[in-house]
Amino acid sequence: MSIDNIIAQAVARAVKELYNVDADAASITPQTTKKEFEGNLTIVVFPWVKAARKSPEATGLEIGEWLVANEPAVNRFNVIKGFLNIVIEPTFWNSVLKHIDNTANYGITAVTADSPLVMVEYSSPNTNKPLHLGHVRNNLLGYSLSEILKACGNRVVKTNIVNDRGIHICKSMLAWQKWGEGATPESAGKKGDHLIGDFYVLFDKHYKAEVKALMDKGMSQEDAEKASPLMQEAREMLRRWEQLDPEVRGLWEKMNSWVYAGFDETYKRMGVDFDKIYYESNTYLEGKEKVLEGLDKGIMYRKDDGSVWADLTDAGLDHKLLLRSDGTSVYMTQDIGTAKLRYQDYPIDKMIYVVGNEQNYHFQVLSLLLDRLGFKWGKDLVHFSYGMVELPEGKMKSREGTVVDADDLMDEMVNTARDVSRELGKLEGCTADEAEEISETVGLGALKYFLLKVDPRKNMTFNPKESIDFNGNTGPFIQYTYARIRSVLRKAAETGYGISDYTTVEPNEKEISLIQRLADFPSTVAEAGRSYSPALIANYVYDLVKEYNQFYHDYSILREENEAIRSLRLTLSACTARVIKTGLGLLGIKAPERM
Repeated sequence: MSIDNIIAQAVARAVKELYNVDADAASITPQTTKKEFEGNLTIVVFPWVKAARKSPEATGLEIGEWLVANEPAVNRFNVIKGFLNIVIEPTFWNSVLKHIDNTANYGITAVTADSPLVMVEYSSPNTNKPLHLGHVRNNLLGYSLSEILKACGNRVVKTNIVNDRGIHICKSMLAWQKWGEGATPESAGKKGDHLIGDFYVLFDKHYKAEVKALMDKGMSQEDAEKASPLMQEAREMLRRWEQLDPEVRGLWEKMNSWVYAGFDETYKRMGVDFDKIYYESNTYLEGKEKVLEGLDKGIMYRKDDGSVWADLTDAGLDHKLLLRSDGTSVYMTQDIGTAKLRYQDYPIDKMIYVVGNEQNYHFQVLSLLLDRLGFKWGKDLVHFSYGMVELPEGKMKSREGTVVDADDLMDEMVNTARDVSRELGKLEGCTADEAEEISETVGLGALKYFLLKVDPRKNMTFNPKESIDFNGNTGPFIQYTYARIRSVLRKAAETGYGISDYTTVEPNEKEISLIQRLADFPSTVAEAGRSYSPALIANYVYDLVKEYNQFYHDYSILREENEAIRSLRLTLSACTARVIKTGLGLLGIKAPERM
């Protein structure tokens, strides 16, 4: 049992005996005492002041005195207004450390067959371009959230919806037909997603030139865009695709296969994966069917032009288009179809969509529609809404080819990590393969940590140079500390140091602070799962690493002559390393054994 639970249960017993109040121990949440006050844990006593018929200070004193007399874990206390600051018996922290050391998968809740089934959708790429920096944040958040939810005892299905149909796909296809000269990823020496992305940019370049030429002849911009022969050809290609034209479909399948191979390579290097991938080309017709079913049931209505809408004004929203007058689908229709297929495939208890905050309204509408169409999780679907990510230079635009590709970004991070590590002498004595592995681990760790440490709801600027720093709140700083601890533990094993009984030793203030920080890990994981925030894990691990480095700076481990104290410090180091590795794992970051 954790120290928080022990104190919470003791406080519940105290208020029952003192004031005849039945307090649920689960509702009593001890907080870490603020550094300016003496104590390890703080209890807010205001909930029992009325029953005690005393001032907050007097109530705190009374509960504190009861705890000292009746709970062996409590050494002493002080009261500041309505806050009871409790000092835990120093040797009791040894039993806390022993519990952490002896607990397999510490901080992780086991998943059972009866655990809730949560589906997490992330990535959602288009097959007309490679993944970019925005996708990187999306993928890392989705993957990390999935791992955190698993650690909280949920069964998790990681899923992706690929946007593989529509006018934007036809633009790349048409450009390849016109100017590709039969190019393939092999002949061009490029990943398939990059090759197709080049043709998307090429289409836009020619299209803009056509529009300009028509405007120079006196047309308005709107008329010129409609009259563009290139855009008309793209729309005709989309019509042929929807009519299952074998030539268009064959080209579509070939070019998409190139893109998927490219995506797979990027996902693998990024360290993310999926349990199930859905494709818009398979789901949009399902959505159309579901919308027509809703029309029959009176949930939707049809306008005179044949278009189908949902009236959401009773929920404070507006009227939402679901099928155009020509019968074609909109994005909402596709999402309804995807939901239908997912619900057929899995008995989902909760559905989480990892999508940028520009889609907040879309998911308000989707939640309402799914609920009205009978999906039991529709009303409670979660839109994990995150902010945009930019580089210091500003925004990115895919049509103009100025997007920062995920692959290029990862290359840059690894190259920078290699350069910085070499400058600091951290690659000395490494073979070429070891140096490359360290550079990859550090570079991608820096990227992931920098993107995940920020509250996901906030917009952020990603600065590659700042992220690779072996000091401060960065991935490399955490990875280096982990590698340092592993080095200490290896040297201890080589020297023949075992672990003897340390439970009679009174830990010092720094050691107690570190043990308490380790004891906070399970509750941090639980809170990160409740609030959908990988940033809580990232910043917890950083605080733990800072705490350990202060301890490491102030106290000797291997040179400590007292065997019991040395055993305490080695155990503390081993537990810290385990929690760092577990925490980084929840963020999708590798913990290197050597650096």
